[in-house]
Amino acid sequence: MAKLLHLSCSPRVDSESSAAARIFLDKFHQARPDWDVDISDIWRERMPEFAGPIVEAKYARMMAQTFSEPQRHSFAEAERMALRLSLADRVLISTPMWNFGIPYKLKQWFDIIVQPGLTFRFDPSRGYLPLLKDRPTLVILASGSDFATGMNRGRVDMATPYLREILRFVGISNVRFVPVGPTAGPQQPIEAARERAYQRLAAMATTF
Repeated sequence: MAKLLHLSCSPRVDSESSAAARIFLDKFHQARPDWDVDISDIWRERMPEFAGPIVEAKYARMMAQTFSEPQRHSFAEAERMALRLSLADRVLISTPMWNFGIPYKLKQWFDIIVQPGLTFRFDPSRGYLPLLKDRPTLVILASGSDFATGMNRGRVDMATPYLREILRFVGISNVRFVPVGPTAGPQQPIEAARERAYQRLAAMATTF
C-alpha cells in the first residue's frame, strides 16, 4: 500500500500548522482513499536523546569500527526512524517557526536519522552522497510574520533554507513549501493569510 508520512511538529493540537495539515490531509484522503497515512507526532513519540551510545555509534560507523552492544541498540533506533521515512512515497511536514528556525524536536529528529551509511555516505572522490530516493515532499511552515509577501517585520526565515538543505543532503530534493503567516497581529491579515494557504493546500492535495 502506498504511504504518506506526516511529521507533525507542533506541540499544540490547535496550532496553525496542525490546522493547515488537517485541511491538506482531508483533501488528500478524498483524492487517494487507498493510501496509508502514517502520522509521526514528534512531541508524543519517544525519540532517543542524541547523546551517549548513539553518538558513539555514529563515530564508530564513520571509522568503520564494530559496534558495542549499547551502540548497536542505540543505532537500531536511528535505523527504525530512517526506515519509516524511506518507506514513505510522500512526505508531509507541518511545523511552526520558532526563533527564526525549526522546533528543537524536529532538529532532534534530523540529528537522529542523518547518519553515515544510513541516509548518506561519504566518497573520497565525490564527497557526500545521499542514500534515500527522492519523493514529493510538502512543508507547511507557520510563522508569526508574513514571509510570503515580505512583510516579515525584520525577521529572517532560517527554517526554509535549513529544511531544504537537510532534506537535499539525504536525497529529497522534490520539496515544496506552503507558508502560513502572519499568525500574530491584526486579525484581518491573519485570516486572509490562512485562507490563502488553505486554498493552496486543498488544490495541491488533489495531485500530491
